[in-house]
Amino acid sequence: MKKRSHLITQHSLGYSFSRRAMLFGGLQLATGSLLAMRMAWLSVAENEHYSLMAEDNRVQTVLIPPRRGWIVDRHNRPMAINHTDFRVDIIPDQIQDRERVIITLAELLNLSPDDVDRIREDLNKAAGYQPVPIAEHLDYEHFAAISVRLPEMAGVAPQRSYARYYPNGSAVGHLIGYVGAATTDDYKKNHDPLLITPGFKIGKQGLEKTFDNYLRGVPGAKRSEVTARGRLVRDLENKPDQPGKKLPLTIDAGLQDYAARRIGDNSAAVVVIDTENGDILAQVSMPCFDPNDFADGISHREWQSLSQDDHHPLIDKTIAGLYPPGSTVKPMNALALLELGIDPYETVNCTGSYQLGSSLFHCWRRQGHGPVNMHTAITQSCDVYFYAMAHRVGMEPLADMMRQLGLGASYHLPLGSEHYGTVPDPAWKLKKYHRNWTAADTLNASIGQGDVLANPLQLAVMAARLASGKQITPRLIRSKEVPMPAKLNAKESHLDFIRQAMRDVVNGGGTGGAARLYVPGVELAGKTGTAQVRRISMAERGRGVLKNSQLAWRMRDHALFVCFAPTDNPRYAASVVVEHGGHIDSATDGPAIARDVLTYLFDPDRAMASLNALEVSWGGDLTSRMRMRSENASKAPSKPNMT
Repeated sequence: MKKRSHLITQHSLGYSFSRRAMLFGGLQLATGSLLAMRMAWLSVAENEHYSLMAEDNRVQTVLIPPRRGWIVDRHNRPMAINHTDFRVDIIPDQIQDRERVIITLAELLNLSPDDVDRIREDLNKAAGYQPVPIAEHLDYEHFAAISVRLPEMAGVAPQRSYARYYPNGSAVGHLIGYVGAATTDDYKKNHDPLLITPGFKIGKQGLEKTFDNYLRGVPGAKRSEVTARGRLVRDLENKPDQPGKKLPLTIDAGLQDYAARRIGDNSAAVVVIDTENGDILAQVSMPCFDPNDFADGISHREWQSLSQDDHHPLIDKTIAGLYPPGSTVKPMNALALLELGIDPYETVNCTGSYQLGSSLFHCWRRQGHGPVNMHTAITQSCDVYFYAMAHRVGMEPLADMMRQLGLGASYHLPLGSEHYGTVPDPAWKLKKYHRNWTAADTLNASIGQGDVLANPLQLAVMAARLASGKQITPRLIRSKEVPMPAKLNAKESHLDFIRQAMRDVVNGGGTGGAARLYVPGVELAGKTGTAQVRRISMAERGRGVLKNSQLAWRMRDHALFVCFAPTDNPRYAASVVVEHGGHIDSATDGPAIARDVLTYLFDPDRAMASLNALEVSWGGDLTSRMRMRSENASKAPSKPNMT
């Protein structure tokens, strides 16, 4: 039986065509809808993005480095400012005869062959609109010579910009720091185009680095209309920069400069604190680099000279230098004894040494002091008294008082590189060395030797807390709100006893008579200290201990002094550390430096007269002596690198 063939009718053909038409129509409608939606998205939602891209193709923007915020002292005197700087750049796209322009600039600016090669290399890499730096820090004569010849040097762009300047020079090097050009690593952190803008510099050290974002400001912009190939069409309006914020410090710039000069050629540190609020009035470490030199960049030889100097001009000794505090801790240890109930009038017979088992612990005075009580032990700095008392009470109460008065503490100053020192006790030794504490450790610590270490800032805080009876916390940044410090956990009568003893150290026949002020009606209280840096053998003691003047500089004792004034109503406290000073030269010893530095706060004219006379004998002021020191160092043969 035959199958019936499928009949294709007009109706079925019409149905099939309609279905296909609907399918293709739907696809076309969907495609058209997607295109319409995409066009709507681009023209509405993405309008700003693509408008900016088009604007970027038409308009090129060159950033103008912002003026850096000033750093000022407590009296708003400038410590870091900006001064007018003349520079010359080249806009690559505008040059008509590149080689002729480069040769002309080299002649006018006395450029070296290396500078010329660098300029050619930078021009080959630069975008058409991106300025290429030619020279900066030009004097006005060279700047004017370029300006008058601009018609024949198309593409050359002389500009007035701003450079960082530090009026106090090396007196503020460690404190303020310096600025310098951003490195590749700096740029990789956030790819900020400002970092590669000619003339822009960032903080590299000190407060300049810590407060870089605060001081930086907002850049301006120079806008130019260009073709698709980057050729200049016309200049558009400029956007001015917004200067950075002003940073007010607690520092007294005059005192800072004076202290730096008064140190002389010593390797030393001076810290002065206001005992009412903890304001740091001076924080000086010398010798020091000149931040003005670093802002412009220094040569490898200059850097080598600084890094190899045995006086360590690259280290801020005020916070990074650690020293045995020596006898400056004796008033603090005496306060701990008073708090324990020790009778201050009880006497100890000093024969020149103290027997502990088979060991002898010597007093600085070989023949001894005879019978001494607490007052005499402080004023005459008797070691044997503190050996005996510390042996009796142990190390823990002494360590507790050291911590209460600021040793071993971090004050979180915005400077970095702070070293905290050591307040040793049995727990500390067991943890660090896995050995038990001994009575010998206690005796050494009682006179500020052994494992006790402190920086000059901590010693100034110790003096300020003894003077005020409050937990003074140092601060560098000036603000309207000053927190009130809490009182020390010590009786006021005990503090009065310590203050009186420190007053007599200077004014009552004690070891610090050289610190006596010559200001009528003002007395200074203090405590001398000597920190040994070498071990004295029994053989040397037998034949006679060598004097510091007989030793090489690095083998001499450190000379220390802490003080406050006036004694009847303390307002200022200070510490002075003279590395390897050895108490050899009385004029540059700790007590004399402290005396003149604090005299400046009460009678500046008297202090300046004393300093001027000293600088004449030293061979000139600080700037001239630093320059001479640098020149001598640069002439010396380089030392080989040691591994």
